[in-house]
Amino acid sequence: MLIGEVARRSGVSARMLRHYESLGLVRPTGRTSSGYREYAAADIRRIFHVESLRSLGMSLREIGRALDDPGFAPSALVEDLIRQTRERIAAERELLTRLRRIDAAEPAAWDDVLQVVALLQALGSQSTAARQRAALSSGDEVPAPVEALVEAALGEADPNVAGALRWALARAGDSSSESGGSNSGASAAALLAEGLASPRPEVRERAVRSLAELPGDEATARLRDAFGDADDVVRGQAALALGARGAAEVVPTLVDMVVAGRNDTDAADVLSALAHDTATAERIATGLVDRLAHASTAAPARGRLTQALADIPGATATRALTELSQDADRAVALTATYLLQLRATA
Repeated sequence: MLIGEVARRSGVSARMLRHYESLGLVRPTGRTSSGYREYAAADIRRIFHVESLRSLGMSLREIGRALDDPGFAPSALVEDLIRQTRERIAAERELLTRLRRIDAAEPAAWDDVLQVVALLQALGSQSTAARQRAALSSGDEVPAPVEALVEAALGEADPNVAGALRWALARAGDSSSESGGSNSGASAAALLAEGLASPRPEVRERAVRSLAELPGDEATARLRDAFGDADDVVRGQAALALGARGAAEVVPTLVDMVVAGRNDTDAADVLSALAHDTATAERIATGLVDRLAHASTAAPARGRLTQALADIPGATATRALTELSQDADRAVALTATYLLQLRATA
């Protein structure tokens, strides 16, 4: 069979068949009397073998080795091809993500594109200072890609950079809502909610801290989801955020935090802020007093509970402090006496 017919039947161009021949990959068995290449059935089968292996992503050199080396073991090559393919797919996904984030920023000119690219690179820098600068400057010239800020916030371990990223997220959300722009396909709250599903509690905690900076009903709803988390730290952060938004159902958890000494000062501050009406103030005071009376409550916890009563208005808190001023624990008694004096002059 002549080269033109082989090309037509195999789908491999005559030029590529000549290239295969130059590499020694597929040599026609003979020549016609006029000197034209003539391919036998075995040659055509080899062409199809070459094309099949090319479809797996093998190079022509690898294909030649696979077909000509009797001792060639395909398993190692297939494993290497799997690794290369995975790396290529990961690189393509990374590129797609970057392009989507640039598109979400709605750049008006190439300078805007370059600024977004620079921001994305800085957010992924190994330098904490560079990441912090990027977070603080995000959105100055073009809208910051919210998805990129969320990803950075969920992965950031440095507290200073994390704080800057939370600020940038709140700022990006405000700018998007004020302008009516899309900025990103999903809201910051919805993107952060994906972090709440992480198996790593530190990622869920970062998601909660970031949600706490966002206004609106959606963020509040996500925080309520986090309030059911099995991890004490995550649940505690959600309780602080919800309490700051006036959610009185978190009072028992805040009291538990005071007892445990986990963010106890913040918990006491939120309890004080929640005690804005008589009913809630009495409920909070009763919860604190009940834990003071509990036999298992250790001395340090009793001291923290006493201090937490300081800014809780109402008769129950005053009565409890009066009794505590006579407490057998001298530190508790002195604290209660001092707090009573403050209440008297307030």
